[in-house]
Amino acid sequence: MKRLTTIFILAICFGASANDISKINKLKKNAEIAFEHQQFDVAVSNYSYLLDTLQIYDEESIMNLGHAYYQLNQKDLAQAQYQKLVLSKNEGLKSVAYQQLGAMSNDPKTMEKAMSYFKESIKSDPGNLDARYNYELVKKRLKEQQDQNQDQKNDDQNNENQENKDEEKKDQENKENEDQQEGDQNKDQEKQDSEDQEQQNQENKEQEGENKDDQQQEGQDEKKEGEEEKQPEPKEGEEGEQNEKDKQQQPPSPSDKMQEMNISEEKAKMILEALKNSEIQYIQQNRRKPTKRKESDKPDW
Repeated sequence: MKRLTTIFILAICFGASANDISKINKLKKNAEIAFEHQQFDVAVSNYSYLLDTLQIYDEESIMNLGHAYYQLNQKDLAQAQYQKLVLSKNEGLKSVAYQQLGAMSNDPKTMEKAMSYFKESIKSDPGNLDARYNYELVKKRLKEQQDQNQDQKNDDQNNENQENKDEEKKDQENKENEDQQEGDQNKDQEKQDSEDQEQQNQENKEQEGENKDDQQQEGQDEKKEGEEEKQPEPKEGEEGEQNEKDKQQQPPSPSDKMQEMNISEEKAKMILEALKNSEIQYIQQNRRKPTKRKESDKPDW
């Protein structure tokens, strides 16, 4: 960064005394000497007194004051001085002011703004080689930054995609494990059900066997009872003979006896009636006979 050469102020001091002009030029000279000896705070003091206190408008002093602030790392104050010169009719000063604004914006976050300042500096003074060099340098860095951001964006996207894939894979593995566990549980349940069914079938078979044995025993008992109760049925000829024998063994009925004695039914009734009366008389006679007194000294038996 170069300090601008001393230009004594004469034109703006018409009407001012020779002492005032001498004082102004002396302040400016002292400021330039202090800047050359890197006494930037002294330079700031002299330029500020010249511009603010004496209210002298001098674009070269404004530029040098901005340079002094820049060297003191007071960039906000330096930027304010450079901003005063972007509308200057002096294209050389205007180009330097844009160049300095671009240099102060040469930050990864503000490189596009810096490139814009360098571009304006070149427009103001195409011969400003420093501005052109800085413009190409910032343009290259901006391109690298954009590529890097794109690569980072791609990496982030790839990482996100990979994370999604890993998450999907993990979910798939978890689902497979759950399905496997569920399948194993189902197999175990099916096996247990099968064993229970086999056991139940075996118990049913045993129960059926016991029931069958009981039924067979009952059938044998019933068969035995049936055989005991069952009598042989006589044949047709034998049945007639058996009936005849039964008839012969049965006692004759009163009707048969009357027929054998050749007595009529009326005569039989008269005989029965006479027998009945005789029996009544006999009973009555027995009731009238006195009973023999028992001896008291003998036992009753």
